[in-house]
Amino acid sequence: MGIILLVLSFSTTPVLADAFQAALVSAALERTRHSVRYDGSYYSIAYPGGDVPSDIGVCTDVVIRSYRALNLDLQQLVHEDISKHFSEYPSARIWGLTRPDPNIDHRRVPNLQTFFTRHGTELPVTQNAADYQAGDLVTWMLPGNLPHIGIVTDRVSQNSGVPLVVHNIGTGPVVEDMLFHFRITGHYRYRPNQ
Repeated sequence: MGIILLVLSFSTTPVLADAFQAALVSAALERTRHSVRYDGSYYSIAYPGGDVPSDIGVCTDVVIRSYRALNLDLQQLVHEDISKHFSEYPSARIWGLTRPDPNIDHRRVPNLQTFFTRHGTELPVTQNAADYQAGDLVTWMLPGNLPHIGIVTDRVSQNSGVPLVVHNIGTGPVVEDMLFHFRITGHYRYRPNQ
């Protein structure tokens, strides 16, 4: 798969550390072209490679679909890990589950946080925009104690100089200046063969 990335100096600041991160950012930005109704309902889906209907989704689906565009199936990766290390995940504590569920486990932010901590790089949470590279994953706690996740892009806000984030907070996948609008609970970098 060949990737061509055009980086305009006036619109970018975050460093693209490698081709994988560039491809992830491209895949995340492509998600913003889709009309997606916010819906976190439980669905029985195929495994592996399953997905909820393409016209619905939540914040985790932006991440899942972006990685899937790079041939990484977070549904399968999370399910395999949670199946072997169930007690390491918050499924019992938060949702009262007694076993893994490949229909939903990968669509829950706390599970993705655990997976990225176990298999990626957990990075410091700071209020310094320069610490967030394009392709990084960030989690937040929204008002009402709602976990959220997004992907840092190589674009920056003209007003604040802060990296823009692709996420779905209720109106479908968008790219916007929101990195520091909510309390950050996690900062991760995940690429294959890490």
